[in-house]
Amino acid sequence: MTVNTPLCFRGKKILAPMVRVGTLPMRLLALDYGADIVYCEELIDIKMLQCKRVINEVLETVDFVAPNERIVFRTCERERERVVFQMGSADAERALAVAKLVESDVAGIDINMGCPKEYSTKASMGAALLSDPDKIESILTTLVKGICKPVTCKIRILPSVEDTVNLVKRIEKTGIAAIAVHGRKKEERPQHPVHCDVIKAISEAVSIPVIANGGSHDFIKEYADIETFQQATAASSVMIARAAMWNPSIFRKEGFCPLKDVMQDYIKYVLRYDNHYTNTKYCLCQMLREQLETTQGKKLHAAQSTQEICEVFEMGDFYEETTAIFETKKTSLETKMQDEDDQMEDPDVIKMAVRFDKREYPPQITPKMYLLEWCRKEKHPQPVYETVQRPLDRLFCSVVTVAERKYRSTLWDKSKKLAEQAAAIVCLRALGVPEGKLCEGENHLINKRKRGDQERLISRDHGEDPAEPSHKKANFIEETSDMNVPKM
Repeated sequence: MTVNTPLCFRGKKILAPMVRVGTLPMRLLALDYGADIVYCEELIDIKMLQCKRVINEVLETVDFVAPNERIVFRTCERERERVVFQMGSADAERALAVAKLVESDVAGIDINMGCPKEYSTKASMGAALLSDPDKIESILTTLVKGICKPVTCKIRILPSVEDTVNLVKRIEKTGIAAIAVHGRKKEERPQHPVHCDVIKAISEAVSIPVIANGGSHDFIKEYADIETFQQATAASSVMIARAAMWNPSIFRKEGFCPLKDVMQDYIKYVLRYDNHYTNTKYCLCQMLREQLETTQGKKLHAAQSTQEICEVFEMGDFYEETTAIFETKKTSLETKMQDEDDQMEDPDVIKMAVRFDKREYPPQITPKMYLLEWCRKEKHPQPVYETVQRPLDRLFCSVVTVAERKYRSTLWDKSKKLAEQAAAIVCLRALGVPEGKLCEGENHLINKRKRGDQERLISRDHGEDPAEPSHKKANFIEETSDMNVPKM
């Protein structure tokens, strides 16, 4: 398919993909200092496929959110034409599914074929792919044919120059836009010399752009060294990892900024994009390096929140100001959304402001169970729940339909299950039907369950089959639903 993006890999200075480092604040900071392209940290295909794409209106970001509400990948308009999404994958179809999931929000897709860590190689990803050229070809060909954005891959060198060049030539035939080469073998570490001669041999053997990587230890100490490394490898572009992790202003033509300024600039992005404090702390520790044993370093190490980190760097007031701004924006958006909800609200829906608190009910007894039993007793169809999730704060609201009437709580809940229980409570209260609360006295569902247990015990004592016929099973077991939650 035709690539419809201006992203080019020749003559570029690139932020390398680094686990725990290549998150949104660091990527944006690198762009500010002069990086042309930034790669995100490696993200595993299986984890990404569990995520939902959510527009975050408060932060003005696109978030890919895991089922546990953790942000797996966050990006924004500022980097959309310059960020390359790197994934770990050992399966062509999964890789394509992830690429299609993020394609509209990134400038390119990269497959990690160089990570030597056991967590990656044990899953046949990373450097493990280097010994399986057929799989490499399958993954890259599938991606090139299946998406409109440029595809790249990042490899390490093989034991021999000839084998490495042959592999890269085969990779080139898949139609990828560029290949990044870390000039070390998979068993070598940063303290080992980078093999510039091998990268040069690759650069001279193929026509696609070659991105040289691995020069932080031997070559790149300041901006001018980037060109020295590029010349030594005859590469089209240079990708920088550790030198950029220690000080992202390595990309700055005018030279390094004072480290204090760099860290404060980083923290501003952390606050702007609500970065998790543990990730923030890790990146700042990488920048401090030898200064970790200073008073400031020890305070950073002890910090247990973003606010405490800000105080370490004398940015407490900035934290308060930024937090207040976003709280105001969030409140404004919530008010606007509520107004829109009210205008669009079906007037026939019966509403009450209620929440489900399981502490108010006996164990394993819920309002949904009571409502289901009432419907069966009254010969109504079983309740139907329709649940939506609000993009702004990812809270849920459910509408339950019973006997052709609709009921909902006006309060939004943090999970689909809680929202459904709240809707059931509204319905039960509107109907004047008991909802099973402890304060209501004797609970007939519990008694019915106890009688069922006793009957099964008697049957077992008499040698009868303990398995209960389906038509005799207690009719108060809560129905489960695999209903997908539509976006609001």
